[in-house]
Amino acid sequence: MTHKRLLSLKGVGKAYRDWGNEIRRFLNWFGLPLIPLHEYWAVKNINIEISPGESIGIIGQNGAGKSTLLKMIAGVLDPSAGLIEKRGRIGAVLELGLGFHPELSGRENSLHSLALLGFSKLEIKALISEVESFAEIGEAFDHPLRTYSSGMQMRVAFAVVTAHRPDLLIIDEALSVGDAYFQHKSFERIRKFKKAGTSLLFVSHGLQEVRLLCDRVLLLEEGNLLKDGSPYEVLDFYNALIADGHSNTEILQKHDGKGLVQTRSGSGQAELVEVLLLDENGNQAKTVIVGQKLILQLSVFTNEDIPELVVGMLIRNSLGVEIFGTNSHYLDQKLIGIPEGKKILVQFNFKAYLGPGNYSVSVALHQSESHVNKNFDWQDLAVIFEVINKSHQIFTGTSWIPVTFEELS
Repeated sequence: MTHKRLLSLKGVGKAYRDWGNEIRRFLNWFGLPLIPLHEYWAVKNINIEISPGESIGIIGQNGAGKSTLLKMIAGVLDPSAGLIEKRGRIGAVLELGLGFHPELSGRENSLHSLALLGFSKLEIKALISEVESFAEIGEAFDHPLRTYSSGMQMRVAFAVVTAHRPDLLIIDEALSVGDAYFQHKSFERIRKFKKAGTSLLFVSHGLQEVRLLCDRVLLLEEGNLLKDGSPYEVLDFYNALIADGHSNTEILQKHDGKGLVQTRSGSGQAELVEVLLLDENGNQAKTVIVGQKLILQLSVFTNEDIPELVVGMLIRNSLGVEIFGTNSHYLDQKLIGIPEGKKILVQFNFKAYLGPGNYSVSVALHQSESHVNKNFDWQDLAVIFEVINKSHQIFTGTSWIPVTFEELS
Protein backbone atom coordinates (compact mmCIF):
# COMPACT_ATOMS: atom_id res chain seq x y z
CA MET A 1 0.00 0.00 0.00
CA THR A 2 1.40 3.42 -0.96
CA HIS A 3 0.90 6.55 1.12
CA LYS A 4 0.59 10.06 -0.22
CA ARG A 5 3.28 12.48 0.86
CA LEU A 6 2.20 14.57 3.82
CA LEU A 7 4.57 17.38 2.86
CA SER A 8 6.60 18.13 -0.25
CA LEU A 9 9.05 21.00 -0.79
CA LYS A 10 10.39 21.60 -4.29
CA GLY A 11 13.10 24.21 -4.80
CA VAL A 12 11.88 26.23 -1.80
CA GLY A 13 13.76 29.38 -0.87
CA LYS A 14 13.23 32.56 1.11
CA ALA A 15 14.84 35.90 0.22
CA TYR A 16 14.79 39.14 2.17
CA ARG A 17 15.15 42.12 -0.16
CA ASP A 18 16.00 45.77 0.34
CA TRP A 19 14.32 47.88 -2.35
CA GLY A 20 15.76 51.20 -1.20
CA ASN A 21 12.41 52.92 -0.73
CA GLU A 22 8.70 52.18 -0.51
CA ILE A 23 7.97 53.34 -4.06
CA ARG A 24 10.28 50.71 -5.54
CA ARG A 25 8.79 48.09 -3.20
CA PHE A 26 5.28 49.12 -4.27
CA LEU A 27 6.19 48.91 -7.97
CA ASN A 28 7.65 45.44 -7.44
CA TRP A 29 4.38 44.27 -5.90
CA PHE A 30 2.70 45.18 -9.17
CA GLY A 31 5.15 43.13 -11.20
CA LEU A 32 7.62 45.74 -12.39
CA PRO A 33 10.94 43.85 -12.91
CA LEU A 34 13.14 45.86 -10.56
CA ILE A 35 16.43 44.64 -9.10
CA PRO A 36 16.69 45.05 -5.30
CA LEU A 37 19.56 47.02 -3.83
CA HIS A 38 20.40 44.10 -1.52
CA GLU A 39 19.18 40.51 -1.40
CA TYR A 40 19.77 37.88 1.30
CA TRP A 41 18.61 34.27 0.86
CA ALA A 42 17.91 32.79 4.31
CA VAL A 43 16.82 29.47 2.77
CA LYS A 44 17.99 28.18 -0.62
CA ASN A 45 16.58 25.53 -2.94
CA ILE A 46 15.26 23.05 -0.36
CA ASN A 47 13.90 19.78 -1.75
CA ILE A 48 12.42 17.34 0.79
CA GLU A 49 9.45 15.01 1.11
CA ILE A 50 7.86 13.85 4.37
CA SER A 51 5.64 10.79 4.64
CA PRO A 52 2.93 10.16 7.26
CA GLY A 53 4.42 9.02 10.56
CA GLU A 54 7.96 10.30 9.91
CA SER A 55 9.76 12.14 12.72
CA ILE A 56 12.32 14.58 11.38
CA GLY A 57 14.78 16.70 13.31
CA ILE A 58 16.22 19.87 11.80
CA ILE A 59 19.60 20.98 13.13
CA GLY A 60 22.17 23.62 12.31
CA GLN A 61 23.95 26.56 13.85
CA ASN A 62 22.26 29.89 14.54
CA GLY A 63 21.32 31.59 11.29
CA ALA A 64 21.27 28.35 9.30
CA GLY A 65 17.65 28.92 8.21
CA LYS A 66 15.87 26.42 10.48
CA SER A 67 13.18 28.76 11.85
CA THR A 68 12.59 30.39 8.48
CA LEU A 69 12.03 26.98 6.90
CA LEU A 70 9.52 25.97 9.57
CA LYS A 71 7.64 29.27 9.26
CA MET A 72 7.23 28.71 5.52
CA ILE A 73 5.94 25.18 6.10
CA ALA A 74 3.54 26.45 8.78
CA GLY A 75 2.26 29.18 6.45
CA VAL A 76 3.55 32.10 8.54
CA LEU A 77 5.93 33.15 5.74
CA ASP A 78 5.50 32.86 1.98
CA PRO A 79 8.39 31.30 0.06
CA SER A 80 10.24 33.54 -2.41
CA ALA A 81 10.89 30.57 -4.67
CA GLY A 82 9.69 27.01 -5.10
CA LEU A 83 6.54 25.14 -4.15
CA ILE A 84 5.24 23.75 -0.85
CA GLU A 85 2.53 21.10 -1.04
CA LYS A 86 0.76 20.07 2.19
CA ARG A 87 -2.10 17.85 3.18
CA GLY A 88 -3.72 17.19 6.54
CA ARG A 89 -3.85 19.46 9.58
CA ILE A 90 -0.65 21.16 10.72
CA GLY A 91 -0.01 22.28 14.29
CA ALA A 92 2.97 24.55 14.89
CA VAL A 93 4.64 25.79 18.09
CA LEU A 94 6.98 28.47 16.79
CA GLU A 95 8.55 31.48 18.52
CA LEU A 96 6.98 32.58 21.79
CA GLY A 97 4.01 34.92 21.48
CA LEU A 98 3.58 34.36 17.75
CA GLY A 99 -0.13 34.77 16.99
CA PHE A 100 -0.99 35.76 20.58
CA HIS A 101 -2.17 39.23 21.66
CA PRO A 102 -0.53 40.50 24.87
CA GLU A 103 -3.67 42.29 26.10
CA LEU A 104 -5.90 39.22 25.76
CA SER A 105 -6.03 36.51 28.40
CA GLY A 106 -4.68 33.01 27.90
CA ARG A 107 -8.25 31.78 27.48
CA GLU A 108 -9.14 34.44 24.89
CA ASN A 109 -5.94 33.83 22.93
CA SER A 110 -6.63 30.09 23.02
CA LEU A 111 -10.17 30.57 21.71
CA HIS A 112 -8.91 32.75 18.83
CA SER A 113 -6.11 30.31 18.00
CA LEU A 114 -8.42 27.29 17.95
CA ALA A 115 -10.77 29.17 15.61
CA LEU A 116 -7.84 30.02 13.30
CA LEU A 117 -6.90 26.34 13.29
CA GLY A 118 -10.29 25.64 11.73
CA PHE A 119 -12.24 24.15 14.63
CA SER A 120 -15.98 24.74 14.88
CA LYS A 121 -17.60 26.53 17.86
CA LEU A 122 -18.78 23.19 19.22
CA GLU A 123 -15.29 21.67 18.91
CA ILE A 124 -13.69 24.74 20.49
CA LYS A 125 -16.05 24.52 23.46
CA ALA A 126 -14.89 20.94 24.06
CA LEU A 127 -11.20 21.66 23.44
CA ILE A 128 -10.78 24.79 25.60
CA SER A 129 -11.11 22.78 28.81
CA GLU A 130 -8.41 20.40 27.51
CA VAL A 131 -6.14 23.40 26.84
CA GLU A 132 -6.69 24.81 30.33
CA SER A 133 -6.13 21.43 31.96
CA PHE A 134 -2.93 20.63 30.06
CA ALA A 135 -1.38 24.11 30.46
CA GLU A 136 -1.76 23.98 34.26
CA ILE A 137 -1.35 27.70 34.91
CA GLY A 138 -4.37 28.04 37.24
CA GLU A 139 -6.13 31.41 37.53
CA ALA A 140 -3.53 33.00 35.23
CA PHE A 141 -5.39 31.43 32.29
CA ASP A 142 -7.84 34.36 32.60
CA HIS A 143 -5.15 37.04 33.06
CA PRO A 144 -3.60 39.11 30.23
CA LEU A 145 -0.80 37.40 28.35
CA ARG A 146 1.57 40.32 29.06
CA THR A 147 1.69 39.14 32.69
CA TYR A 148 2.93 35.68 31.69
CA SER A 149 6.47 34.37 31.94
CA SER A 150 7.99 32.83 28.81
CA GLY A 151 7.38 29.38 30.31
CA MET A 152 3.67 30.13 30.86
CA GLN A 153 3.31 31.39 27.27
CA MET A 154 4.91 28.20 25.99
CA ARG A 155 2.55 26.08 28.11
CA VAL A 156 -0.52 27.73 26.58
CA ALA A 157 0.87 27.64 23.02
CA PHE A 158 1.76 23.95 23.22
CA ALA A 159 -1.57 23.07 24.86
CA VAL A 160 -3.50 24.84 22.08
CA VAL A 161 -1.58 23.26 19.20
CA THR A 162 -1.80 19.75 20.69
CA ALA A 163 -5.35 19.92 22.06
CA HIS A 164 -6.32 17.81 19.04
CA ARG A 165 -3.79 15.48 17.39
CA PRO A 166 -2.46 17.10 14.17
CA ASP A 167 -1.24 15.22 11.11
CA LEU A 168 2.02 17.19 11.26
CA LEU A 169 3.39 18.73 14.47
CA ILE A 170 6.05 21.45 14.10
CA ILE A 171 8.09 22.50 17.13
CA ASP A 172 10.77 25.18 16.94
CA GLU A 173 12.87 25.25 20.14
CA ALA A 174 9.79 26.33 22.12
CA LEU A 175 10.05 23.57 24.73
CA SER A 176 13.52 24.75 25.73
CA VAL A 177 12.03 27.59 27.82
CA GLY A 178 9.74 25.37 29.90
CA ASP A 179 10.40 23.83 33.29
CA ALA A 180 11.52 20.20 33.57
CA TYR A 181 8.08 18.94 34.61
CA PHE A 182 6.26 20.46 31.64
CA GLN A 183 9.00 19.43 29.20
CA HIS A 184 8.59 15.83 30.35
CA LYS A 185 4.81 16.11 30.07
CA SER A 186 5.07 17.64 26.57
CA PHE A 187 7.49 15.00 25.26
CA GLU A 188 5.16 12.30 26.56
CA ARG A 189 2.34 13.81 24.49
CA ILE A 190 4.61 14.03 21.45
CA ARG A 191 5.55 10.35 21.82
CA LYS A 192 1.87 9.46 22.15
CA PHE A 193 1.07 11.39 18.95
CA LYS A 194 3.96 9.66 17.14
CA LYS A 195 2.57 6.25 18.03
CA ALA A 196 -0.82 7.37 16.69
CA GLY A 197 0.72 8.36 13.32
CA THR A 198 1.52 12.08 13.65
CA SER A 199 4.54 13.28 11.69
CA LEU A 200 7.01 15.51 13.53
CA LEU A 201 9.24 18.38 12.42
CA PHE A 202 11.44 19.26 15.36
CA VAL A 203 14.09 21.97 15.69
CA SER A 204 16.31 21.78 18.74
CA HIS A 205 19.86 22.49 19.84
CA GLY A 206 19.42 19.56 22.24
CA LEU A 207 20.91 16.80 20.12
CA GLN A 208 19.97 14.10 22.64
CA GLU A 209 16.30 15.02 22.20
CA VAL A 210 16.70 14.78 18.42
CA ARG A 211 18.27 11.31 18.76
CA LEU A 212 15.40 10.10 20.94
CA LEU A 213 12.49 11.61 19.01
CA CYS A 214 13.56 11.49 15.37
CA ASP A 215 14.21 8.77 12.82
CA ARG A 216 15.59 11.19 10.21
CA VAL A 217 17.63 14.40 10.52
CA LEU A 218 18.16 17.36 8.18
CA LEU A 219 21.28 19.50 8.59
CA LEU A 220 21.07 23.09 7.35
CA GLU A 221 24.05 25.40 6.87
CA GLU A 222 23.79 28.95 5.54
CA GLY A 223 20.33 28.20 4.17
CA ASN A 224 21.37 25.07 2.28
CA LEU A 225 20.38 21.47 2.99
CA LEU A 226 23.80 20.03 3.74
CA LYS A 227 22.82 16.52 4.81
CA ASP A 228 19.68 14.34 5.05
CA GLY A 229 19.95 10.96 6.72
CA SER A 230 19.73 8.86 9.87
CA PRO A 231 20.26 10.49 13.29
CA TYR A 232 23.54 8.61 13.79
CA GLU A 233 24.96 9.73 10.44
CA VAL A 234 23.83 13.36 10.49
CA LEU A 235 24.32 14.17 14.18
CA ASP A 236 27.83 12.72 14.23
CA PHE A 237 28.65 14.66 11.06
CA TYR A 238 27.32 17.85 12.69
CA ASN A 239 29.29 17.16 15.84
CA ALA A 240 32.42 16.98 13.71
CA LEU A 241 31.43 20.04 11.69
CA ILE A 242 31.18 22.39 14.67
CA ALA A 243 34.57 21.35 16.04
CA ASP A 244 37.01 24.26 15.98
CA GLY A 245 34.63 26.23 13.75
CA HIS A 246 35.19 23.37 11.24
CA SER A 247 38.43 25.00 10.08
CA ASN A 248 41.17 22.56 8.95
CA THR A 249 38.85 19.68 9.86
CA GLU A 250 38.41 16.76 7.50
CA ILE A 251 35.21 14.73 7.94
CA LEU A 252 35.04 11.16 6.66
CA GLN A 253 32.00 8.88 6.93
CA LYS A 254 32.16 5.14 6.26
CA HIS A 255 29.15 2.80 5.95
CA ASP A 256 29.79 -0.58 7.54
CA GLY A 257 27.18 -2.44 5.46
CA LYS A 258 25.06 -3.15 8.56
CA GLY A 259 23.24 0.17 8.67
CA LEU A 260 25.83 1.98 10.80
CA VAL A 261 27.84 4.99 9.67
CA GLN A 262 31.21 5.63 11.30
CA THR A 263 32.26 9.28 11.42
CA ARG A 264 35.87 10.36 11.77
CA SER A 265 37.06 13.95 11.82
CA GLY A 266 39.93 16.15 12.88
CA SER A 267 42.92 18.20 11.80
CA GLY A 268 45.26 15.17 11.91
CA GLN A 269 47.88 16.92 14.06
CA ALA A 270 47.54 13.89 16.34
CA GLU A 271 45.82 10.68 15.32
CA LEU A 272 44.37 7.51 16.80
CA VAL A 273 46.32 4.54 15.44
CA GLU A 274 44.46 1.77 17.30
CA VAL A 275 41.57 1.53 19.76
CA LEU A 276 41.01 -1.67 21.75
CA LEU A 277 38.53 -2.70 24.44
CA LEU A 278 40.21 -5.29 26.67
CA ASP A 279 39.32 -7.36 29.70
CA GLU A 280 41.60 -7.37 32.75
CA ASN A 281 43.64 -10.23 31.22
CA GLY A 282 44.40 -8.20 28.10
CA ASN A 283 42.01 -10.07 25.79
CA GLN A 284 39.71 -8.19 23.41
CA ALA A 285 36.23 -7.81 24.89
CA LYS A 286 33.22 -8.14 22.57
CA THR A 287 30.77 -9.44 25.17
CA VAL A 288 31.11 -8.21 28.75
CA ILE A 289 29.29 -8.90 32.00
CA VAL A 290 27.56 -6.20 34.07
CA GLY A 291 30.20 -4.76 36.42
CA GLN A 292 33.17 -6.36 34.61
CA LYS A 293 36.54 -4.57 34.74
CA LEU A 294 37.49 -3.19 31.32
CA ILE A 295 40.40 -1.36 29.74
CA LEU A 296 39.95 1.05 26.81
CA GLN A 297 43.42 1.24 25.27
CA LEU A 298 44.36 3.89 22.71
CA SER A 299 47.49 4.10 20.61
CA VAL A 300 48.23 7.71 19.58
CA PHE A 301 50.73 9.20 17.13
CA THR A 302 51.60 12.91 16.85
CA ASN A 303 52.21 14.41 13.42
CA GLU A 304 53.11 17.80 14.90
CA ASP A 305 54.29 19.18 18.23
CA ILE A 306 51.26 19.14 20.54
CA PRO A 307 51.41 21.64 23.44
CA GLU A 308 48.47 20.01 25.22
CA LEU A 309 46.74 16.72 24.41
CA VAL A 310 43.41 15.63 25.89
CA VAL A 311 42.16 12.07 25.34
CA GLY A 312 38.42 11.42 25.68
CA MET A 313 35.94 8.54 25.64
CA LEU A 314 32.15 8.48 25.27
CA ILE A 315 29.85 5.46 25.72
CA ARG A 316 26.53 5.44 23.84
CA ASN A 317 23.68 2.95 23.78
CA SER A 318 22.25 1.41 20.59
CA LEU A 319 20.04 4.49 20.04
CA GLY A 320 23.06 6.77 20.12
CA VAL A 321 22.13 8.27 23.48
CA GLU A 322 25.12 9.34 25.53
CA ILE A 323 25.47 7.18 28.66
CA PHE A 324 28.83 8.27 30.03
CA GLY A 325 31.75 10.37 28.90
CA THR A 326 34.98 11.66 30.37
CA ASN A 327 38.46 12.72 29.32
CA SER A 328 41.96 13.17 30.70
CA HIS A 329 41.26 16.89 31.32
CA TYR A 330 38.34 16.08 33.64
CA LEU A 331 40.43 13.35 35.29
CA ASP A 332 43.21 15.91 35.89
CA GLN A 333 45.73 13.85 33.91
CA LYS A 334 47.49 16.39 31.73
CA LEU A 335 49.56 15.38 28.70
CA ILE A 336 51.80 18.38 28.04
CA GLY A 337 54.48 19.14 25.47
CA ILE A 338 54.32 16.05 23.25
CA PRO A 339 56.82 16.32 20.35
CA GLU A 340 56.18 15.51 16.70
CA GLY A 341 56.60 11.84 15.77
CA LYS A 342 55.85 10.55 19.26
CA LYS A 343 53.85 7.35 19.74
CA ILE A 344 52.11 7.06 23.09
CA LEU A 345 49.89 4.40 24.64
CA VAL A 346 47.13 5.45 27.06
CA GLN A 347 44.19 3.68 28.65
CA PHE A 348 40.99 4.25 30.58
CA ASN A 349 40.22 1.72 33.34
CA PHE A 350 36.57 1.31 34.32
CA LYS A 351 33.88 -1.14 35.36
CA ALA A 352 30.96 -1.74 32.99
CA TYR A 353 28.10 -0.79 35.31
CA LEU A 354 25.76 -0.84 32.33
CA GLY A 355 22.43 -2.48 31.62
CA PRO A 356 22.15 -5.41 29.21
CA GLY A 357 22.28 -4.29 25.58
CA ASN A 358 24.59 -3.08 22.83
CA TYR A 359 26.92 -0.12 23.25
CA SER A 360 29.53 1.80 21.28
CA VAL A 361 32.54 3.85 22.31
CA SER A 362 33.58 7.11 20.65
CA VAL A 363 37.12 8.33 21.27
CA ALA A 364 38.74 11.71 20.73
CA LEU A 365 42.02 13.61 20.76
CA HIS A 366 41.70 17.33 21.30
CA GLN A 367 42.93 20.35 23.20
CA SER A 368 41.42 21.75 26.41
CA GLU A 369 38.24 20.24 27.85
CA SER A 370 36.20 19.82 24.64
CA HIS A 371 36.79 18.77 21.04
CA VAL A 372 34.91 21.91 19.97
CA ASN A 373 38.00 23.95 20.86
CA LYS A 374 40.58 22.05 18.78
CA ASN A 375 39.80 18.65 17.35
CA PHE A 376 42.81 16.54 16.35
CA ASP A 377 40.99 13.22 15.81
CA TRP A 378 37.44 12.13 16.69
CA GLN A 379 36.23 8.62 15.90
CA ASP A 380 32.69 7.40 16.45
CA LEU A 381 31.87 3.69 16.75
CA ALA A 382 35.53 2.97 17.47
CA VAL A 383 34.46 -0.05 19.53
CA ILE A 384 31.13 -1.89 19.68
CA PHE A 385 30.35 -4.33 22.50
CA GLU A 386 27.47 -6.16 24.16
CA VAL A 387 26.67 -6.25 27.88
CA ILE A 388 24.96 -9.28 29.43
CA ASN A 389 23.78 -9.87 33.00
CA LYS A 390 25.09 -13.04 34.63
CA SER A 391 25.84 -12.08 38.22
CA HIS A 392 23.25 -9.51 39.33
CA GLN A 393 19.54 -9.56 40.04
CA ILE A 394 17.28 -8.67 37.12
CA PHE A 395 17.04 -4.91 36.52
CA THR A 396 16.01 -2.53 33.75
CA GLY A 397 17.67 0.53 32.25
CA THR A 398 21.10 1.43 30.94
CA SER A 399 22.91 1.61 34.29
CA TRP A 400 23.40 -0.79 37.18
CA ILE A 401 23.19 0.78 40.65
CA PRO A 402 23.65 -1.25 43.84
CA VAL A 403 20.29 -1.15 45.64
CA THR A 404 19.11 -2.78 48.87
CA PHE A 405 15.56 -3.14 50.17
CA GLU A 406 14.34 -3.53 53.73
CA GLU A 407 11.03 -3.63 55.53
CA LEU A 408 10.86 -1.02 58.30
CA SER A 409 7.51 -1.91 59.91
